[in-house]
Order: sequence, then structure tokens, then C-alpha cells
Amino acid sequence: MKASEIREKTQTELEKEERDLKAELFKIRFQLATNQLENPMRLREVKKSIAKVKTIIRERQLKGTDK
Repeated sequence: MKASEIREKTQTELEKEERDLKAELFKIRFQLATNQLENPMRLREVKKSIAKVKTIIRERQLKGTDK
């Protein structure tokens, strides 16, 4: 997911996206712990996506705009 795609979303959509990504991260970590993870790079991708979403949310908070 690119930052430009994330910026197009509304605040509510971003919050939902963050919750979904955190749930996915939990599942991936569980798979990692039980040695069932097929794609270890997915862990890194999800973490980066969460960071991007949180960054955009924080930028909007600082600007005072809730698109």
C-alpha cells in the first residue's frame, strides 16, 4: 500500500484499516510462533503498513484536519 493511497482515505477508513492490520499482525505472529508462517516477509510488510497508516493519522491530527 502506497502513502498516496492511504492519504485518499477518510479518518474513519484509516482507523478501520489500522484495526484490520493489527488483527492480521496478530495472526501472523501466532503463525510464526507455531512454525506455520508461509511467507515471513508478510510480517515486515504488515508492520510497515501499520506505521504508514499511523503516520498519516498523526499528520492529520497535527494539521487539525479530519478529511
